[in-house]
Amino acid sequence: MSTTLPSNPADAMPFSKMMGVEITAAASSRVEGRLFVRPELCTAGGIMHGGAIMAFADALGAVGAFANLPQGATGTTTIESKTNFLAAAPEGQTVTGVATPVSIGKRVSVWKTEIVREDGRQVALVIQTQLVLG
Repeated sequence: MSTTLPSNPADAMPFSKMMGVEITAAASSRVEGRLFVRPELCTAGGIMHGGAIMAFADALGAVGAFANLPQGATGTTTIESKTNFLAAAPEGQTVTGVATPVSIGKRVSVWKTEIVREDGRQVALVIQTQLVLG
């Protein structure tokens, strides 16, 4: 079980690349990334938009799911995602995220992603389910 990842997994995801997602470490058991909170990713008041937080977490979980695809699979897609927003991430900071598997099965995998800001305060906790395609 395990699919070879591209050298920069975010390059394979156009939306994540446009957002500025950087994958800093990727393995079948842990994916790490970071994202600079620039104005285009913010809502009123200069804080990171909830959709941007969710998209960042989704990218990290997707890379992990891809790394665990069984032989013959053609890809993965998110079929469920739940986000707990815990603190604001202000414009000008870099948030980091770590995705780890909760469960990896033949047809679905579940990933937990924690997003934190520079001072260590947790911004969000995201649980997502990825479906194996193909």
